[in-house]
Amino acid sequence: MKPTDFTGDVPGMLTRSLDGITCFRPNPLPPILHLDMETALILSQADHSIGKLWGAGRMLPNPHLLIAPFLRREAVLSSRIEGTVASVREVATFEIDPSREPAKSDVREVSNYVLALKYGLERLKELPVSLRLIRELHANLLRDVRGSDRHPGEFRTVQNWIGPQGSPVEQARYVPPAVPDMRAALDEFEKFLHKPSERPFLVDLALIHYQFEAIHPFEDGNGRIGRLLIPLLLCERGVLSEPLLYLSAYFDRHSKKYADLLLQVSQKNAWLDWIQFFLRGVAEQSQDAQIRCGKLLQLWQEYRNRIQKVNAPALGLKLVDHLFTQPLVTVPIAQSLLGLKTYQGAKKNLDKLVTEKILREGRTVQGTRYYVADKILQLTEESFTE
Repeated sequence: MKPTDFTGDVPGMLTRSLDGITCFRPNPLPPILHLDMETALILSQADHSIGKLWGAGRMLPNPHLLIAPFLRREAVLSSRIEGTVASVREVATFEIDPSREPAKSDVREVSNYVLALKYGLERLKELPVSLRLIRELHANLLRDVRGSDRHPGEFRTVQNWIGPQGSPVEQARYVPPAVPDMRAALDEFEKFLHKPSERPFLVDLALIHYQFEAIHPFEDGNGRIGRLLIPLLLCERGVLSEPLLYLSAYFDRHSKKYADLLLQVSQKNAWLDWIQFFLRGVAEQSQDAQIRCGKLLQLWQEYRNRIQKVNAPALGLKLVDHLFTQPLVTVPIAQSLLGLKTYQGAKKNLDKLVTEKILREGRTVQGTRYYVADKILQLTEESFTE
């Protein structure tokens, strides 16, 4: 990291660690902002889009059935930004039996992101977004995966940096604050989270995301935790009634610009460029989520209509609902879900869904035959705003 890259009135200061490494210590939030007309227009568009998404979430007859596809998609895309690659299908297959080691180690890492998101959403009922919750999320994210040796759930006690994988600190693109400054910055960060604000919340959310990434408080997993905080804060503040908006798809499509703009805030005080980029992401992904939500709801209603015309519709409807939370199912899972005494009875109910073209009998995974709802997976993976 070159000190000469930090020009003008930067939102922080260059310091040195005990080892003599040049670090950047961000100023406490909020910065002094002068939102221009262009930013105000983009903010209005983002507010309008997320408002429509809030309404769509409120209209869902059973939103919990449709949340799982959003969580899984977000986990895949957020992890991909960090170079961890697994498909929605691979993650869903692993979730059938997490005790079995997946063929790719990346699958367990992405699955941990899903678990961390679910944990955070549930934990919000008892605890606000805070340093404590952030540590708990991190512990869930890195449990039993690559990075589990980097103190999951604990803020770092060593210097870290951002640069090419395996590169020394001398080649770092960015060096976050030294440990003592990091601790002070985290205390200020938490105070900002809990302090009332007169600014539009979406602007504050852009500030929060930058600040967390600039502090970089963990040895590993900072990017994923920073992106995971976005839907949690949207739900906590009541901006959304359900966790339907995730920005990782947008950040992934513009991954270089995403990284560059975060850095340019530190180096050039380029707050407006970053805030505009962030708000455009909110608008785009809100529109995507509305479309995805509508298509999933339409498919759910279509499947329920089909099942109501066959024998024992109550069991079939229960299976259909389950498929929107987990689009792959085995006979033993169906047997337990439906409370049936026999394997054959469960298989018979699954076969009805095969006949109705809701399920397809898939291949065997380590000796276990599974059934897959291809259309649900397709709607989860498809993008509607590119």
